[in-house]
Amino acid sequence: MSLIVVGTMAFDAIETPFGKSGQIIGGSATYVAYAASNFVKPINQISVIGYDFPKEELDELKGRGVQLDGVQVKQDEKSFFWAGKYHLDMNTRDTLDTQLNVLASFEPKVPDAYQGSEFLMLGNLMPSLQLSVIRQLKNRPKLIVMDTMNFWMDTAMADLEIVLKEVDVLMVNDSEARQLSGQFSLVKAAKEIMKMGPKFLVIKKGEHGALLFHENEVFFAPALPLEEVFDPTGAGDTFAGGFVGHLAATQDISFNNMKTAIIKGSALASFCVEKFGTTRMKEISAAQIDERIQQFVNLVNFEIKLAE
Repeated sequence: MSLIVVGTMAFDAIETPFGKSGQIIGGSATYVAYAASNFVKPINQISVIGYDFPKEELDELKGRGVQLDGVQVKQDEKSFFWAGKYHLDMNTRDTLDTQLNVLASFEPKVPDAYQGSEFLMLGNLMPSLQLSVIRQLKNRPKLIVMDTMNFWMDTAMADLEIVLKEVDVLMVNDSEARQLSGQFSLVKAAKEIMKMGPKFLVIKKGEHGALLFHENEVFFAPALPLEEVFDPTGAGDTFAGGFVGHLAATQDISFNNMKTAIIKGSALASFCVEKFGTTRMKEISAAQIDERIQQFVNLVNFEIKLAE
């Protein structure tokens, strides 16, 4: 039940209408690992950090079954840094600062110990680096899941198109799905994107839930209505970690099981937004996750008597 996670391990500085975080731990691979570790172990991490990344954070990840053989440490450089400010609706944000630092020269290497991993999660990263990891694997994983964003559609579309041919599941948000496909209707967008390679498509709609597409089948999962959304940073990566973590744990990559995976991913994402950064992901218990999943079930469960 091994899972490779590729992505960034970084620092963030976040401003929301509720306050400022200061410099905190972030990065796509960090969030994915925290989420997935609730369901599956080991998690074989591939990333890059600088001399400034805290040892206690690495120890915390190790304690959750995250293997760090594939995490490069560049002793003379700083870790990747991103700063952003969220607007009042918490759906839009402005990037205040991006410092690539170690990421500028990152060349991912797949350790021998990771070979044979059955699941691969490609977190949001340059498409050329995502492709590099796929090509280093001696055996194709049972499932390859990929997250990407509009930035790569703007700056690296040719590379992105190559990677899309190699993956089984693509995750994007609704605006990215429209940009990638050139279609406004998300149903039409899904059909166009699946022609590019992915067999499954997950379209994340933030506080409005998520859609799962496969061939002519569609599944919709709502987001849990939350009284307070404190910090949405990392929610999409947490969702992805819960999604792929459940699939890796159950070894079942059917459309039906992906429905469950979406609910589990959504449940974890609903925790993530309750505090700054990864704080909440370190606190939650299995019982709390189960209780949150039950809330999702209750949200959409109803009985109806059809007209005769």
